[in-house]
Amino acid sequence: MNLDLDLAVDLTERAAAVWMLGAFVVVFLGTRVVVRLIRAGKGPFRDTSVGGVHLHHLVWGIFGMLIAGVGEFTYRPEPPWQYVLAALFGAGAALALDEFALWLHLSDVYWEREGRLSVDAVFVVGALMALLVLGANPLDPDTGDGVVLVVATIVVNGMLAIVALVKGRFLLGLLGFLVPVLALVGAVRLARPTSPWARRRYPEGSSKDLRARRRFPERDRRRWDAVVDAVAGRPNAPDSPDTPDSPEQEQGPQREQEGAR
Repeated sequence: MNLDLDLAVDLTERAAAVWMLGAFVVVFLGTRVVVRLIRAGKGPFRDTSVGGVHLHHLVWGIFGMLIAGVGEFTYRPEPPWQYVLAALFGAGAALALDEFALWLHLSDVYWEREGRLSVDAVFVVGALMALLVLGANPLDPDTGDGVVLVVATIVVNGMLAIVALVKGRFLLGLLGFLVPVLALVGAVRLARPTSPWARRRYPEGSSKDLRARRRFPERDRRRWDAVVDAVAGRPNAPDSPDTPDSPEQEQGPQREQEGAR
């Protein structure tokens, strides 16, 4: 009887994770389509302003996550409302993380080079959600190993994941919060040459600095940039206030759409 109940709970939780991931992916892709149309001056979409202040879509994302969180913690609804809250949380997370670079820089860098960090964050969080769909939760406290061992595992794994992030191994670091062995791999591997770890611990011209630059050549970043461009659009050129997605978008009022969301 208990086995059947545990199975039913597990299936419900996975179904909620599916709704969350599905909403996350659909809303992120839909948002990118809309902002690229706004940037190009096409379609019926325009910026949203309140009292002359541009309202970034991360605001709607934060509200969505807050509503979903309050609803879940307060009412603990059963399906289908549980799935509704999961989808709302996923949609809110997509809207908020699509402007993650704005959180970090406290500046509107959406269409700048720094704005690519938002897409990186979306891809990583999407991977984390996919792991939840697959049932990966190695830090589940209901393991029978004792509270002390569980807490120690979480603390050590968290520290390893943070080291991996500081080394610039974002995918391994973030996924490592769910899969401990990935955090360990990211923590012991060579840091990316542009990471805070490398800047402090790999003096320019040192053997580790040279190894890091050989391990992470610029061409690899260009390949990733091509993927990001296909999904999110090209960033502005360094010396240009606006770089539209195609040549015919270079005229007139479209420049007013710079940074539009």
